[in-house]
Amino acid sequence: MRLLIVGALEGQLTEATRLAMQGGAKVAHAPSIEIALASLRAGRGADLLLVDVMVDIPGLIAGLEAERIVIPVVACGTETNAAAAVNAIRAGAKEYIPLPPDAELIAAVIAAVARESSDFLYRDPSMARVVKLADQIAGSDASVLITGESGTGKEVMAKYLHARSRRAGKPFISINCAAIPEALLESELFGHEKGAFTGAVARRIGKFEEASGGTLLLDEISEMDFRLQAKLLRAIQERLIDRVGGTKPVPVDIRILATSNRDLGQAVREGHFREDLLFRLNVVNLKLPALRERPGDIAALSDFFVLKYAKANGMGPRRLSASAREQLLAAPWPGNVRELENTLHRAVLLSGGEEIGPEAIAMPDGTGLADAVRAGGLAGQAAAAAESATRAMVGRTVADVERELILDTLGHCLGNRTHASNILGISIRTLRNKLNQYADEGLAIPAPGEQRSVA
Repeated sequence: MRLLIVGALEGQLTEATRLAMQGGAKVAHAPSIEIALASLRAGRGADLLLVDVMVDIPGLIAGLEAERIVIPVVACGTETNAAAAVNAIRAGAKEYIPLPPDAELIAAVIAAVARESSDFLYRDPSMARVVKLADQIAGSDASVLITGESGTGKEVMAKYLHARSRRAGKPFISINCAAIPEALLESELFGHEKGAFTGAVARRIGKFEEASGGTLLLDEISEMDFRLQAKLLRAIQERLIDRVGGTKPVPVDIRILATSNRDLGQAVREGHFREDLLFRLNVVNLKLPALRERPGDIAALSDFFVLKYAKANGMGPRRLSASAREQLLAAPWPGNVRELENTLHRAVLLSGGEEIGPEAIAMPDGTGLADAVRAGGLAGQAAAAAESATRAMVGRTVADVERELILDTLGHCLGNRTHASNILGISIRTLRNKLNQYADEGLAIPAPGEQRSVA
């Protein structure tokens, strides 16, 4: 695992570095935010930033967001820096590690990052066949196209392949082709030179160079602009890239993995995807079955998620009742593993005792899962709920709708800010700023452990 230490490297922070190296981490150091961002911009990536709490952590996180660099930040400092620790967490740091460092705590943080999503939990024979094929081709450098419905675990499978390849000790870099505006995607992939365009204030190393020696995952490749596909094809064929504004090609050594939840063959026929690029990507196709086609995995994943979220919320042991299991197995799961995880997360939060009954297996709007299945499946339920919600929003301002969504979600999570921010897809800092604004407006904000009270 690659660890970047940010801050003055002296005293107890030096000891934290030594413990991290003993834990198997590859450690680099940046004495300032500017040097840290320059290092990341230059392609010397990191899996985790360990930052001195006295550094301007809000500024660092803002800089990472501006550069579209996604790396978890962990703050560390002496126990006397309580206010700074609180500010670091508010700014978006994932954890705070007190100094002097504890060897077991440092090791636990490194292990948590290192093992993230490298294991693939499965029990069903249909998934076992896919994993067997993945094991057979993991050691090669062949390009792999991973297909399947949204939420089936395509990115997890990509990490599984990388972890079992000869490149496992090198970077695994992922880029979501649908999440980055078309005008920026070329620069994100291939990098740019200083002055290549307005705002290019320094050379930026792209994902291809950052992944050199390791694996590059092109997530949602079907959403890439047709014109950029030609440049991608050349990069894959020749293992050469051209930085935007550059004057000479740059060689790269990478393995390409790609994912899509669309039929790329159909996209080729419709003229939206290059056939020659599809041939280059689709040397091996791993097609992940939908969750409804792997009932054996529903049971195993359900137990895993119940254990995970009970532990994460500081709760005692939880188990699913027989009737709750029956409901889970009967549901069609259009959102697949992602939807199952969210459902079990809610169930753990709503469970009143050690046994999770069918009443806790609820939809986001509070409707029981059994009711949704009887009403014609979750897809029909979701469509009806969306239509009803749309009618309810007409005539209201965006700010009103946003406020209701945030407060309802927080109440549904029993006041847990972290879980609410994850469900809403916003940072914990953004959520807290919104809640402070609502409190200033005189609204009641659910405290931890409370549901929202509706007048």
